[in-house]
Amino acid sequence: MRDSGLPWTLLRATEFHDLVLQLVATLARCPVMPLPRGICVQPVDTRDVAECLAHLALGAPAGRVPDVGGPRVWSLPAAARAYLAATGLRRALVSVPLPGKTARAFRAGWNLLRGGDTGTRSFEEFLAQRVAPGGRVTLSYSLRHRG
Repeated sequence: MRDSGLPWTLLRATEFHDLVLQLVATLARCPVMPLPRGICVQPVDTRDVAECLAHLALGAPAGRVPDVGGPRVWSLPAAARAYLAATGLRRALVSVPLPGKTARAFRAGWNLLRGGDTGTRSFEEFLAQRVAPGGRVTLSYSLRHRG
């Protein structure tokens, strides 16, 4: 893209709240939650990213712009505990090793904000709106195939 000669803008965002919620909700289906060891996330609200994208779309191409991420970095166990508290579910958390280059990059924090802008809506606020006692989850999107 950079070498194409075409004008461009690139915005990098950390994980959306929905992705982190879907991950911990899926892992909570088991009586023991296996959580990849040493991985943190910085969930950001899709509305915060959309606002940044809209602002960028109205301007001139800007190349690589500052990243956007959530207002707080969470360890996966902390995110899982927040989910469990919101649902009232009880699960044992077990740290498991996750091999591979991608997992190594996550453990090194390459998915986290390294300078840039933070969103305003917290993961706790998101959970309060999207999770019901007993574990019922409402995502911002549907995973069902529509055809």
